[in-house]
Amino acid sequence: MQVTCCFADGSAPVWAADLAAALPGASVRAWQEGDPAAEVAVVWKPSQRFFEAQPALKAIFNAGAGVDALAGLRLPRNVPVIRLEDAGMAEQMCDYVVHAVLHHYRQFDVYAAQAGQRVWAPKPPRSKTDYPVGILGHGVLGQAVAKALTAAGFDVVAWARTPRTDAPIPVHVGDEARRDFFRAARIVVCLLPLTPATRGILDANAFDTMQPGGYVVNVARGAHLDVDALLAALASGQLAGATLDVFDDEPLPAEHPLWRHPAVRVTPHISAATLRAEAIEQIVAKLRALEAGEPPTGVIVAERGY
Repeated sequence: MQVTCCFADGSAPVWAADLAAALPGASVRAWQEGDPAAEVAVVWKPSQRFFEAQPALKAIFNAGAGVDALAGLRLPRNVPVIRLEDAGMAEQMCDYVVHAVLHHYRQFDVYAAQAGQRVWAPKPPRSKTDYPVGILGHGVLGQAVAKALTAAGFDVVAWARTPRTDAPIPVHVGDEARRDFFRAARIVVCLLPLTPATRGILDANAFDTMQPGGYVVNVARGAHLDVDALLAALASGQLAGATLDVFDDEPLPAEHPLWRHPAVRVTPHISAATLRAEAIEQIVAKLRALEAGEPPTGVIVAERGY
């Protein structure tokens, strides 16, 4: 088996070395122009030139959950694109989102501001029933986050594009149910894949429909969020704040107003990183399934974009 790795961040040699150790008998290399064509590609934000040099691919593995970086490329036809479904990301994502929700709910931003002014002023306790959480997306990560927030005592609902059977929480399904979803939530967490249908889903209509004093946590992609609409909703008081981990331009430019807004918490796309050891274990398992003629999980449906 010929395996090639192409990573825009320069980490391909490390991935290739670890994959070679996990796939004895396979030929694994970090891609360089002029290399022989491979049967399997493991990629993260690859170039079009890379795919033009790979006429013999049988499978493409995307080293992450989001595949939007592949959307603008001409990929070989009839070659499955397979994404990672967890790779250590679920636990990290749960930690991040639960922390963001609790930080807002327990008013720790207020207390931090008071501490800076040496003010001692306890606030009345809040009730979690007044802060229902809505999760946009009910895939592997969305389900894990929903479970963690439910365990923390919050009422949780979700929104998905397709029906979810036997979900332990209410799931609003399809575009026609999106307004009901936003109406049911005071805190909204975005965990959607980025597709043409979900771009800009966190917009003025969404914020106006949320319960007053709402809060937004975006850990998906920057393009899900209409920043101007967010700033307007914060200014009007319809939103109380936001925790944002992803942005259209990364790193977030130093002059961007989100850095300076007192109700916005910015983190540098760290909510959930792919853990290489877990990712390689998953890739190997999916490769073994392909070799056995079994359909692997995580195959991208091109029409949906995820």
